[in-house]
Amino acid sequence: MKQFIAICITICFLSCGTSKTVRASKKIIKGNWTLTNISYSETGTYNVTLLNDSSKECFEGSDWQFIPNNNTGIYTITKSNCTTGARYFNFTIQEVDEVTGYYDFLLKPTDEKGNSDTNVGFRLNLSSLSESNMQWQQTLNVEGAPFTITMNFTKTQ
Repeated sequence: MKQFIAICITICFLSCGTSKTVRASKKIIKGNWTLTNISYSETGTYNVTLLNDSSKECFEGSDWQFIPNNNTGIYTITKSNCTTGARYFNFTIQEVDEVTGYYDFLLKPTDEKGNSDTNVGFRLNLSSLSESNMQWQQTLNVEGAPFTITMNFTKTQ
């Protein structure tokens, strides 16, 4: 009976852990990236503020660092006509569908110490991840129709 209880407890702990696919993704995402390009699913001119921070023009060329062992990161906007500097965040990768490889990616802005005074977070779709490229997508509802923002990253280290 004691062995049965021990096996049940072990199964519970294993089932609550991070999946193998998510652990592999965290290993790949670790390091420095550059947000090279942002595009929209619809043609036209849009005034979009990404992550409640800056415009598409400011984010393109920004540098990102992901530290998966504590789920933190920093992105830095460097363009002179933008509000420059480092922004801190926590992130979580949650497996959605192991077959397609799509994940929910939750990004939550923080201060330098990892504290957040708001309950604001951004749910993105980690739609593609390789050793050298990463793609996020966020689908919004604009005037009753889906509108997708695609963000393409290139690994720099």
